[in-house]
Amino acid sequence: MTDLEIAHSTPLKNIDEVAASMQIPAEEIEHYGKHIAKLPLHLISEPKGKLILVTAITATKAGIGKTTVSIGLALGLNKIGKKAVVALREPSLGPCFGMKGGAAGGGHAQVLPMEKINLHFTGDFHAITSAHNMIAALLDNYLYQHAKDGFGLKEILWRRVLDVNDRSLRSIVTGLGPATNGLTTQAGFDITPASELMAILCLAADEADLRRRIENILLGYTYEGKPFTVRDLGVAGSIMVLLKDAIQPNLVQTTENTPAVVHGGPFANIAHGCNSLLATKMALSHSEYTITEAGFGADLGAEKFYNILCRKSGLQPALTVIVATAQGLKMHGGVALDAIKKPNMEGLRKGLENLDRHVQNLRSFGQSVVVVFNRFATDTDEEMALLRHHCEAELGLPFVINNAYAEGGEGAVEMAQLVVDTIEKHPSQPLAFTYADDDTIQRKIERVAQQIYGAEGVDFAKPALNRIRLAEAHGMSAFPVCIAKTQFSFSADAKQYGVAKNFRIQIKDVVLNAGAEMIVAIAGEILRMPGLPRDPQANHIDYVDGEIIGLS
Repeated sequence: MTDLEIAHSTPLKNIDEVAASMQIPAEEIEHYGKHIAKLPLHLISEPKGKLILVTAITATKAGIGKTTVSIGLALGLNKIGKKAVVALREPSLGPCFGMKGGAAGGGHAQVLPMEKINLHFTGDFHAITSAHNMIAALLDNYLYQHAKDGFGLKEILWRRVLDVNDRSLRSIVTGLGPATNGLTTQAGFDITPASELMAILCLAADEADLRRRIENILLGYTYEGKPFTVRDLGVAGSIMVLLKDAIQPNLVQTTENTPAVVHGGPFANIAHGCNSLLATKMALSHSEYTITEAGFGADLGAEKFYNILCRKSGLQPALTVIVATAQGLKMHGGVALDAIKKPNMEGLRKGLENLDRHVQNLRSFGQSVVVVFNRFATDTDEEMALLRHHCEAELGLPFVINNAYAEGGEGAVEMAQLVVDTIEKHPSQPLAFTYADDDTIQRKIERVAQQIYGAEGVDFAKPALNRIRLAEAHGMSAFPVCIAKTQFSFSADAKQYGVAKNFRIQIKDVVLNAGAEMIVAIAGEILRMPGLPRDPQANHIDYVDGEIIGLS
C-alpha cells in the first residue's frame, strides 16, 4: 500500500477523543473540523515529560526517514504503556510540490489527515506569509507617503516571502511605472520557511513575547545610520492580529491515534529548523515523553536546536536519537545513487565516517545518543550485522532497527523500550553549548564551522563583515548564530559527501534577525528561495474522483 492508501484506510478518532487522551477537555480546544484543532496557549503548564530529540546523518537524495522514526517512536512508546506525544513541524508547500511530495511521515507511521497537513492545514503558513508581506507593503507605503518630507531609508533589509519554490522571484525590482506605483526599489522573495516571522513564531514564549519580537524586527537603516524597525513603523498590532490564531499549536493524530502537535516550519538549511517552542512545551505539559525532530542532519538541525532553541528556552533533551539508513551511508561512502540498493560492504564501512562525526558532535553537547536504523527491503542481514557491531562495539552506543514504517507501533516496540531504558540508565548531561553568549559574532560562527563541521577556518566576505559590525553596533552581539548552508555536506559544497576534509567555510552575507534574536550567516551558494527540479512533484499530484493523489 502507498502512504496515501494507508492514510485513507486508517480510521481517525474525533479530535475530542485525541485531546481527551492528553487530559484536555473538548470545550478547551478550537475545532477545525472533526480531526484538527487549535490548542489555546493557556493549556501550557510546567513540563511533566522527558524531551527526546530526533536527528539524522547528513541528508542524501536517498532520504533518511527522520519524521517516520519520530512518529514511530511515539507509537512504540504508547505500545509499551507510556504516554507519548510527538511534536513536529508543518510541511511547506514548496517541497511538497517540488522534491518531496509531502512531509507527514510514511507507511504506518504518519500524522493524519495527511492531505490537509501537507496542504493548507489550519492556514498558519498563509498567515505568516500574509503578515510578512503586510509589513513589506506598509513599509513601502510609509516610504512613499513620507518621501516629500525628506524621509527615506539608505538600505531596505525586509524582503517578501512566498511558500512556493520560485527562482524567478529571488531578485526583482518593485515600483516600476508611474510615480503612483511607489518608489522604484530593488527587492526579492525568500520562501516562507525562511521568513523571520516564521522564526519569531517558533521562538516566541507567549503572545507578549511575540509582540515584543515583532516590534524589534529590523527593516532597514536611515541615511543617518539609525535602525528602522516595525516599532518605528507602528504596525505591530496589525501583525499580531494576523498571527493571533497562527501562534496556537495544532493538534492532530497518528495512524494509531497517538496525539501529535504540529506547528511551525522553518527549514534547517536556511533557518533554525525546529518546530515551535510553544508546541514542544504544549506536548511536554501533557505527556510522559515528548518526541520532536530537528531538520536535516545533526550538523544543521540538532546544532541549532541546542545552540538556539534550548539556549533561549531552557529546554534540556533527555536523549538524542540519530537516524541513519544503509542506503544513505553508502552514498556517503562514495556509492552512486543508482547503486545504493545493491550490497556494498566497503561503501557502507566508508560511509560510517559520516555517522561517527555526527555522534562525536552530539556527545560534545553532553547528549546521550541512541542510533536508529531504518531498514529497507534491499538491506541484507550482513549489512545490518556490520552496522550493529560498529555502533555497539566500536562506538559504545545502543543500536536498534526501526520497523514502524511497515508495522506501525508493533515495529517500534524494541526502539521505544531501548529509548526508555537509556534515559533511565544514561540520561543526557546538561547541555554544553558550542559557544558562549559573550563570544563575538565572528567567533561564534567560527566555532560552529570548526567544531561541528570540521572546517579549517572561516572566510568572511566584505558584506558579511559590514553586517556584523552593524549588529555589534546596535546591541546584537549576544545573539546566537544560525548558519545557512547546504544540507548535503558538512562543508558548504553540496557534492562533498561523507566527512569533508581540508575545507574552509565562506560566509558571503549575514542577515540580522533582530526580532528572532539570531544572526543568520549565509555560507557558500545556499539560497533562501529554492527553485523547482526538472520534474517537480507537482507534475504527479492530482485530484481524481474526489481524492488527492501524488502526495506521499
